[in-house]
Amino acid sequence: RNTILQSMKGIGKIAAASIISNLPELGYISSKQASSLVGVAPMNRESGRYQGMRKIQGGRHQVRTVLFMAMMSAIQTNPVFKAHYQKLLAAGKAKKVAIITCIRKMVVILNSMLRDGVMWEAPKV
Repeated sequence: RNTILQSMKGIGKIAAASIISNLPELGYISSKQASSLVGVAPMNRESGRYQGMRKIQGGRHQVRTVLFMAMMSAIQTNPVFKAHYQKLLAAGKAKKVAIITCIRKMVVILNSMLRDGVMWEAPKV
């Protein structure tokens, strides 16, 4: 599990150890459940005509904090997350919103990598 997690650019020793210790369910649950456990799933606040803003809440904040710092590194080194982040900023999203969206994408990818037992492969451009 450690080598699979560290094969992704942006995930180092500390991030991998934090994910393995604080999120042992990763790889055995669905993508929605994984993003909710980390606390990066958008929760809506709507009722009737009221349209509230979506916010993140709950989850395991230790993992979310470590993944935030890992994403700051991944935006610089990983071409997949760098392109996704730039696309969100071009669409007018705030920087923190774009980072949280990228973290959610990272959690979904890590969940599928651990589920299938495959290493990270960046798509060929």
